[in-house]
Amino acid sequence: MPSRLIVVKVGTSGITTSDGKLDEHEMQNLVYQIAQASKHGDKIVLVTSGAVAAGIAELGITPNQHDVVFQQVAAAAGQSVLMAKYRKLFADHNLKVAQILLTAEDLSNREAYVHTCDVLTLLLKIGVVPIINENDVTSVAELRRTDGYEVNFSDNDMLSVLVAGAISADLVIMLSDVEGLYTTNPSEIGAEFIKNVTVITDELKSSLKGKSKRGRGGIQSKIKAAEIAVNCGIPVVISNSRKENVITDILAGKEIGTFFKPHERMPAVKRWLAYGAAVKGSVQVNEGAKEAILQGSSLLAVGVISVVGVFDVGDVISIEDEKHQKFARGNPNFNSSQLDQVKGLQIAEVLEKLGADKPKEVIEHRNIYCIGE
Repeated sequence: MPSRLIVVKVGTSGITTSDGKLDEHEMQNLVYQIAQASKHGDKIVLVTSGAVAAGIAELGITPNQHDVVFQQVAAAAGQSVLMAKYRKLFADHNLKVAQILLTAEDLSNREAYVHTCDVLTLLLKIGVVPIINENDVTSVAELRRTDGYEVNFSDNDMLSVLVAGAISADLVIMLSDVEGLYTTNPSEIGAEFIKNVTVITDELKSSLKGKSKRGRGGIQSKIKAAEIAVNCGIPVVISNSRKENVITDILAGKEIGTFFKPHERMPAVKRWLAYGAAVKGSVQVNEGAKEAILQGSSLLAVGVISVVGVFDVGDVISIEDEKHQKFARGNPNFNSSQLDQVKGLQIAEVLEKLGADKPKEVIEHRNIYCIGE
């Protein structure tokens, strides 16, 4: 069997006890399964929660889920505890690990995004298991928010599928405290288990409720994450982390949990534009520009009506029509200040104003993703 690239995400509830401490037995079980998969040739990237819970237990403090700084302090203390435990457990199987902490900004900047992919690729090539977590100490959306800014992930469910998209993974396994999807809350009478999801409909999303007991995510977060993965062409399985041999059984092809069927695989740049990058601002364009973009053309300055937000060359911005409906995203050749100066101008006027060395296009067609394409 050819080597597969798998992203495994485990939630806080999957590696902690009921009183919030790290559950060494469950972590041991998780690591054993990853080690077995590695021995059979699969490459595994582990996205793990649990740093905040580990930090609370380590510091002996009372949990406060509503205080951002408290959560950051707990994460700072818990990261080393969590990694030390993983390092020891993987060492028992002669596997080395590497810690990677990511923020939304790391995936939003194209250069940083590519470097992250390169690091992950080399780690996997030399047989190291990358262990990824959101950098809770610096990853606070409120500190970065400006007009037009939209963050690309807010928990490890989302992070796991964005990483999967970045490295073109073959499968995402999302492990939590639920068996998978049900037609409604599994505690309710009449709830039916859903084995396969071909299309994630609005009805399906609105019928699902529930939140993790000790983590930030819930079933809604997992559905949103799964939707991104399948749109990128990556299948997803959601299952219970405490189910015996859950990872090895899934990789063996057994029907475990809920399986999400992938769509056609999206090109790498389009994946990043669509889901990997935070949106730093937006431009409003006229109807002629909108029609040209939807037909595969580049965006020129003459078609730009207004500019919102502060962004730089290479950031990702939304493209809106005259009714302020977002229909595309793109990677601009100008920063927001430059674009504001040349909006509505013809190419010759743009080059005269900003210099002949500037590109003719505001956004090249290859760097535009039309929403829903």
